Amino acid sequence: MGSGPVRVRSRDVLVAGATAAVGLALLVAAPALLADEGPAVTGDLPAPLAPAWWALAAALVAQAAALVVVRSLPRTTVAVVAALAAASAALLPPGLHGLGSLPVVVAVVVAVAGATSRAWPVLLAAAVAVAVGETAGGRPVLEGAVQAAALVGLPAVGGLVLRSRRDLRVARSREQEALVQAALARERTAMARELHDVAAHHLSGIALVAAVVDRQIDTDPAGAHEGARQIRAQSTSVLDDLRRLVGLLREDGAADRTVESVATIADLVGRSPHPVTLRTHPREGVALGSGVGPLAQLAAYRAVQEALSNAAVHAPGADCRVEVDDRDPARLRVQVRNSAPAAPAPRRTAGGFGLRGMRERADLVGATVRYGPTPDGGWCVEFSVERPAGPGGGA
Repeated sequence: MGSGPVRVRSRDVLVAGATAAVGLALLVAAPALLADEGPAVTGDLPAPLAPAWWALAAALVAQAAALVVVRSLPRTTVAVVAALAAASAALLPPGLHGLGSLPVVVAVVVAVAGATSRAWPVLLAAAVAVAVGETAGGRPVLEGAVQAAALVGLPAVGGLVLRSRRDLRVARSREQEALVQAALARERTAMARELHDVAAHHLSGIALVAAVVDRQIDTDPAGAHEGARQIRAQSTSVLDDLRRLVGLLREDGAADRTVESVATIADLVGRSPHPVTLRTHPREGVALGSGVGPLAQLAAYRAVQEALSNAAVHAPGADCRVEVDDRDPARLRVQVRNSAPAAPAPRRTAGGFGLRGMRERADLVGATVRYGPTPDGGWCVEFSVERPAGPGGGA
């Protein structure tokens, strides 16, 4: 410390003024305070307004003035006030050695609370200087050493306590900030995944239908018109989904959003631009997906959505089948299977993150995702999640 710019703060000026006032008041009142001590003590007091008295007053004012820059120059301030305190102690009787102690206490506390370990050599030198001044002023060597240790050591302990509390507050503030940043990162990841799931499903279908329309314009105008209607429907769907997602991010109102769950997989399949067969196996008398939490149902819905998007992109013209098996009281299984592609898949310049997102969602809710090629050259994705025991859950 001490190498940065010197700054004078109003609070430090007030502390310095109060310290000077206390020191001068004690100096003026010293004859009355020590009147009962007898001539052995009062005889060593400098006469009021004598040159020695003015010198002592000047030393007290100089000590207090040094405290004005104690935060900017803590080590220098400690050295100055300790040297002046030692000089004052050498000129005063033992009963008045405490006149120069208050500035030392203030300087040591501030230096330790705000400085690094580099302040300790200065504190040691200050303690030695005070001990020497106490001894020169008439105290025994051991008593002077104890006085110096108390005058420098105890305030140093207080400064350490203040610094540790400040560091603890800073650490807690940084920890809170780190937690906030981590939460924001998780939210950004979740929003990016939602955008990917919403847009990829619809846009892959739009791209597939647009490619078919391009080939049908001259050979099958009716089919091209139907494809254009499918493109319009898919475009409307993606705009609606994105509008709902943006609505969830706004703070000025609630979004009008349909809950995506196992029950809405049928709607998802119905909006698919390519033929998809859906087979559901509910338990008798129980709603589809009953007992499975909303997050797990959303993960299952997104797994089907991503699997259908991948099938449209990587296996154009393939037959797709979605099967929701809810018959097991302990577990829900959802499977998406497509056959081998009927036409070559378009070349892609970069891979997506759909399968990774699917697995991350499954891990979040304790589900299992398996995917891979099938013997007939197709692809299969299976999502399964345990049903919690309890009312509406598994046995």
